[in-house]
Amino acid sequence: MNTELCNEAATLVGNPNILVNLVSARVRQLTSGSSRPLIDDPMLGLADMALKELTEKKMEFSILDEEMASEVKKAKKIRK
Repeated sequence: MNTELCNEAATLVGNPNILVNLVSARVRQLTSGSSRPLIDDPMLGLADMALKELTEKKMEFSILDEEMASEVKKAKKIRK
């Protein structure tokens, strides 16, 4: 992975754990073919592509507060 992209994305996201989750989810999307790349750079690996999409603000993310996170957990339990 490109260190500069990692540092820039880490600054943007703030929490390294959330960054890992964002990048891995995006890589899964790209690998499965359920989504096309939002940038056109065939020389990049999938993780770098996900990082570049984040740093160029081609994709959005939001961080839930504690109350919202507990609501999501409750909803997931109900669906099971």
